[in-house]
Amino acid sequence: MRATENNQGSFLNRISIRRNQIVSMDVNHEQELQDLDLFQKRVSDRFSNLFSPSDESPIAGAGETALLSIAWLRKLLDVYLCCEAEFKVLLLMGRDPAHISKAPLDRLVPELLDRAVKSLDICNAVTHGVEAIRHCQKLAEIAVSALGQKPVGDGQVRRAKKALNSLIAAMAVEDKDGIGGKFSDRAWSFGRKGGAGSASSKDRTVGQFRSLWWGMAKGWSAARQLQAMSSNLVAPRGAESTGLAQPVYIMSTVMMFTMWALVAAIPCQERTGLATHFPIPRHLSWAQPMIGLQEKIADEWKKKEKKGSFGLLDEIQKLEKLGFSLTEFAESFQFQAESDRLEEVATQVAELAETCQKMEEGLVPLQQQIREVFHKVVRTRTEVLEVLDQSGKVSTPTM
Repeated sequence: MRATENNQGSFLNRISIRRNQIVSMDVNHEQELQDLDLFQKRVSDRFSNLFSPSDESPIAGAGETALLSIAWLRKLLDVYLCCEAEFKVLLLMGRDPAHISKAPLDRLVPELLDRAVKSLDICNAVTHGVEAIRHCQKLAEIAVSALGQKPVGDGQVRRAKKALNSLIAAMAVEDKDGIGGKFSDRAWSFGRKGGAGSASSKDRTVGQFRSLWWGMAKGWSAARQLQAMSSNLVAPRGAESTGLAQPVYIMSTVMMFTMWALVAAIPCQERTGLATHFPIPRHLSWAQPMIGLQEKIADEWKKKEKKGSFGLLDEIQKLEKLGFSLTEFAESFQFQAESDRLEEVATQVAELAETCQKMEEGLVPLQQQIREVFHKVVRTRTEVLEVLDQSGKVSTPTM
């Protein structure tokens, strides 16, 4: 069992004991404040563990937990699931159903449920994006297999070049429908001697790739979906900041950040302006680690968005860098290549193989976690709706 699950269990047990001690229908205010403080601390601690201020670069980390790596995204989803479980206890356990139908929860809880529905669409879109990344992984593995042969001959280089060109073309698919911009020009600057044949191969590769992950409706936009989720997300003030409005806001923010980070890392449909959609108030102490993470990711997104971005996933960044370098080698290959150049290529092939191995081991579990988040959101939303329905029946006068 993971440490977060153990800690979560102790938190839930603590809350359960307190709820069971409630004899009156009125919740003890001091006890509730302690529960809220504990929840905020738990959220802050978890995101602090995700934040690594010692990293010089948010993307170019060498460790397996580099920001926006597959391993990091899995930790983020684990954090989300733990926060969601604790939030549900705070909102529902041992509480009079009529309580959450009163102001301001009568407005905030339905807004949270609406965000939950929108997050389900994002989970679906990201799942398609993971399939696209797996396709890129398979193309990279073909190149590794070909260039790993000793000695490397013309046949192996041609096979690797074909796979690498397909890989680069796949990563050149922009968020909007079609190919364009400086990134795709760069991608197809290789192999132009093929003329019309190269163009036909390009179109065929792009069409095959787009069919893997263009699973959402044509006009659907990840950026607009996130913007809609955050449009009415306002931190509680005054007396509301010490009541249940606060954990509702915190959970909404955790949900927003999780979906925003997934969209930034993994290819999704239409992400223009992603860095500007999600403000978090700086005066909230529990949110400081989350704000630090957001600033790192947003800065990197701004750099990539200018030339078209397949996503900020750490492993994809490595595929892109190594793919271009190895393609240049394949384009200028001579059978009697210089030994130092062959050594450099061997090092890059080994790095590419290591990256593919991490993807092989991590992408399927990541996809399963995204599905787990999807089903957890559906279950929690259903439970909250049932409580709201009960409160409606309780408040309805008998005839």
